[in-house]
Amino acid sequence: MNEIGRAFTIAVELVVRGDAELVGIVALSLSVSLAAAVTALCFGAPVGAALAISRFRGRGALILVANALLGLPPVVVGLAVYLLLSRSGPLGALGLLFTPGAMVMAQILLLTPIVVALSHRFADALWAQYGGALMVDGASAPRSIAIILAIGRAWLITTFLSAFGRAISEVGAIIVVGGNIRFYTRTMTTAIALETSKGDLSLALGLGMVLIALSLAVNAVAFLLERSWRR
Repeated sequence: MNEIGRAFTIAVELVVRGDAELVGIVALSLSVSLAAAVTALCFGAPVGAALAISRFRGRGALILVANALLGLPPVVVGLAVYLLLSRSGPLGALGLLFTPGAMVMAQILLLTPIVVALSHRFADALWAQYGGALMVDGASAPRSIAIILAIGRAWLITTFLSAFGRAISEVGAIIVVGGNIRFYTRTMTTAIALETSKGDLSLALGLGMVLIALSLAVNAVAFLLERSWRR
């Protein structure tokens, strides 16, 4: 209990005094997670909806793969991106390794299967309900996808929150490709891992409390937005 009390005091002090390093870490964590989640949503949601409304050879296999990749190990994704961006890799000339850009790339690879799988599930249910009317109306596949996603926009918020939650709490992939460089690629989760390894559990717990508060704030905003869309 004493450890938790000290951690709470540290968390309050970090927030109240506006610690410059903490502000930078929080800003990077938010920017990387939001960029990856939004990108994955923009790409994965239409793909998930397309899998729901289309019928073609191999469709079942693609759906199976998307769901199987929900449990994709982050460290493996980080290693794959590391090999792509290393000097001897095919994308080494871009110089992205150990930068926030590499962290976003790794996060996108992790989040896209989540978005595709969840989007397919709600789009499939909506297509069963509205697909007949859209087909009678002569709607093209792109228009049908757009309509289904518009009808299911509240579920898109839930899908986004699932992706964002995975991103903001992830450490394995981003520490491999980002390197946990102070004032450059250090995020909340990598900072917590570092302080834990150093034995400073009070600071690690304090940072954890700040991370939870941050995640709750984002979820609260999304929840209010979802409620306004459902009305």
